[in-house]
Amino acid sequence: MQKFKKNWDITSNWQLIFPLLGIIGLLACGYFVATRIMPSTIEDVMYEYLFIYLVTLVLAYLFYRFCMWVFPKLIQKWKVQNRWEMIAIFIVFAITGSASARLSAPLLELIGLDKSSMSGWFFWPLRLLIIFPIYQVLLVVMGWLFGQFEFFWAFEKKMLTRFGIKL
Repeated sequence: MQKFKKNWDITSNWQLIFPLLGIIGLLACGYFVATRIMPSTIEDVMYEYLFIYLVTLVLAYLFYRFCMWVFPKLIQKWKVQNRWEMIAIFIVFAITGSASARLSAPLLELIGLDKSSMSGWFFWPLRLLIIFPIYQVLLVVMGWLFGQFEFFWAFEKKMLTRFGIKL
């Protein structure tokens, strides 16, 4: 366990939650992709489960290898101190992106707009415009919940400055 803690720069036991959440996230991503690519020709349920199980593990491993390849580059670019913080940052980005996309649909329905009532040429740009402010707020809130407020506040200011919005 000490080797694991040293590898992930973990100094307190509460920080162990981030590698655990990272493993769960990798497995969840592998599972979601595996269920989408499962061939429809499999007739036996046992083989279906076996296919999903094996593909989930292979994809989770590939996602893990990709993250380990990206970590050193992003640690230098973002000037993050610990590897466990990178996991927290990745989790915040994942939750924020998914949540903002999920929240935009009910918000548009509340306004009275949906895909069936208007052209896709207007609906999708409008939905992206709705997602943007939701994403900005959620990014800082989720960053605060995961203990990375300073990183995400600086990230937010930099992003908004690029859009010409000064804080």
